[in-house]
Amino acid sequence: MKRPQGFDRQEVPASAPAPMRHEPEARDEQRLESAPARGVGTVTEPIPVIADPSAAQPVDAEPARSPRAERPTDTSPYSRLPTNREIDKALRAARRERKRLERGEVRRFTKRSRRRRIAWLAAGAVVAGLVLSVALIAYSPLLALKHIQVTGTSRLDAKAVEKKLSDQLGTPLPLLDQAGISSDLAAFPLIRSYTVESHPPDSIIVRVVERQPVGVIQQGAAYTLVDAAKVPISSSEKRPDGYPLIAASGGAADVDADSGFAAAASVLSALPADVLAQVDTIAAKTKDDVSFTLRGNGATVVWGSAEDSSLKAADLGALLKSAPGSSRYDVSSPHSVTTG
Repeated sequence: MKRPQGFDRQEVPASAPAPMRHEPEARDEQRLESAPARGVGTVTEPIPVIADPSAAQPVDAEPARSPRAERPTDTSPYSRLPTNREIDKALRAARRERKRLERGEVRRFTKRSRRRRIAWLAAGAVVAGLVLSVALIAYSPLLALKHIQVTGTSRLDAKAVEKKLSDQLGTPLPLLDQAGISSDLAAFPLIRSYTVESHPPDSIIVRVVERQPVGVIQQGAAYTLVDAAKVPISSSEKRPDGYPLIAASGGAADVDADSGFAAAASVLSALPADVLAQVDTIAAKTKDDVSFTLRGNGATVVWGSAEDSSLKAADLGALLKSAPGSSRYDVSSPHSVTTG
C-alpha cells in the first residue's frame, strides 16, 4: 500500500521556528518533497546545498568598480617623464656623491703625506713659538745692560775703559752696538785686541789684550815705546829702562815685511827673557843684517836674518854661558857659531 507523501516525516515542534533559508534552498527542498519515496519505511534526509553567494545577486547586476580601476593602464616607458626640477635634483645629488667619493679616495691616498705635513707644521709651530719667546725676552728691558767689567789690563786703567763704554748702558744685550764699542776702545792705543762676553741678564765682560812693547824708537828728543807693529804705546823725554833702543828703518811687518824694523822686532820677540833683558841697542838696515849690543860689556851679537831665530837664540844663550867675556858673538850661521 502506498503511503501518502510526507507520512513518514517527523513533525517539527511548533515552538521551534523554521530556519531561514535562501530561495535556492527552498526550491530544492520542495523538489525533494515532491519526489516519490524510493522504499517503504525509509526516511530520507534533505541534501544540504551550499549556497553560492554570487547566485544571490541578480544576473543583470554589475560588480562595483573602483575609480582607480577605471583608468587605463599604460605600460609604455615614456608614460611618466621626469621634470626638469627632478632632473636637476638628481644631478646635484650625483655630483655630491661623486665629490664625496673623490674626497674619500684623495684622503686615503694622501694619508701619509698629510701626516708628514702635520708633523712638519707642528715642529714649525714649536720652533716659531720658541723663537718668538726668545725674541720677546731678549729684546725686553729685562736684558738691558747694567754692569760692565774690563779684565786683562796692566798698563791701562780699567775704570777709564768702563767709563768710556758707559754709553752702552740701558741697551738690551742683543742690541749692543759693536761698532760703537770698537770705536770707544780705539781711543786706547794700548789695546791690541779685545772680546766682549755677554752674561745675561744685565752684564758684559770686556777681555782686553794689551800691546806688549818690544823696544824704544827715538824721534828727535823724545823716546817712544812701541810694540812689534810699531804702534806707539807711550812717549817720554827720557829713555824707558828695560827696553832696547831700535835703530832700524822701515815700517812694521804688516806694512813692509822686508824692512829692517820688521826683522829687528821679529828677533826681539824670539829672544828669551834673560837674553832680552841684556839687549841695549839693536840695528838693522835690511832684513838680513840684524845685530845688537849687550849691556854691561858692550859685546856685539851678529844675528843675520830673522830666519831660524829660535835656534840662534839657543846658541847665543849657550855662548854667553861658555864665553861670558867675549866681545863678539856671531850666530848668523846657527850650525857654525863663533866668538871673538
